[in-house]
Amino acid sequence: MKFLVIWQIEISLLSREILKSVARMPEYAGPLEKQGKILARYHIPGSHGGAWIYDVASHEELDMLLARSPVYNYSRYQVYPLADMTPPGFAAPQ
Repeated sequence: MKFLVIWQIEISLLSREILKSVARMPEYAGPLEKQGKILARYHIPGSHGGAWIYDVASHEELDMLLARSPVYNYSRYQVYPLADMTPPGFAAPQ
């Protein structure tokens, strides 16, 4: 199951502790990328956060991974399930 997760830091909570948490995001994401749990990570210019694409086995796994994020308690999340637009077995025109 693929999900687009858009997260944004709550700027009103900005502190030294939050900045340290943001700095730990690459070490959180690295192993998940190697496992194929995170397919892509993007920065949204002008925003304090990002857009990540997760590929997980269940909603519960996504919840667990988000809860382990260093910025979980300081961010707002928008979660969108993703569905393939091409049906299985259908060859796209070339």
